[in-house]
Amino acid sequence: MKNYIGFATAGCIMTMVFFMLVNFITSPNTIWFIYPCFFILFWPISLYFIGKRSMKQFSLFGSIVLLAFLLTENLIHSPDYLWFFYAAFPIISWPIFMHLGKKARTLSIALLGSIITIAYYGLLNFIASPEYPWVIYPAFAIIWWPLSIYYAKRKAFVAFSFTASILISIFFIIVNIISSPDTIWAVYPIFAVIWWPLSMYFYGYKKKQI
Repeated sequence: MKNYIGFATAGCIMTMVFFMLVNFITSPNTIWFIYPCFFILFWPISLYFIGKRSMKQFSLFGSIVLLAFLLTENLIHSPDYLWFFYAAFPIISWPIFMHLGKKARTLSIALLGSIITIAYYGLLNFIASPEYPWVIYPAFAIIWWPLSIYYAKRKAFVAFSFTASILISIFFIIVNIISSPDTIWAVYPIFAVIWWPLSMYFYGYKKKQI
């Protein structure tokens, strides 16, 4: 493993120097070499932590490096709009879930994580762009996490299809009302969605009859 790490480190340094020279020779007015170098840097770092079998430490170190990179990019290129905060939350979640281990699969963690996620992006929505409630999109996506765990543990797949179809229908209705209230288009995806629980119910009923 030491040989692999040494080879990766040497290759990483050589490649980074190459990109830097090409950047300053061909296009010195645009600093682009930092982007490939950032991703190449993870090559020896990943091998180091894999060799130590410390993926939790790797997740912590990797998230810090990634956050620092994104924050730097944000402040250099678009300091007037802090888009960094949109990407920061899932990156911070990475080491947290790694350290939780098997607890991350529990319903309580799923519920807590969903509530925190919706609250976080809801606050961003309110502060950055209150004119449009875009928080409904990440909220709709994250709700599937505890919903799936709850029904999967009970193996209630028919009930899951009914609940999920209701959730999807509500989501499309809300988006329709908010985005284009003059055009009623939500009925089309809702009609397609209701076939899911219907087919699940009759499939289960047919199995019982057999």
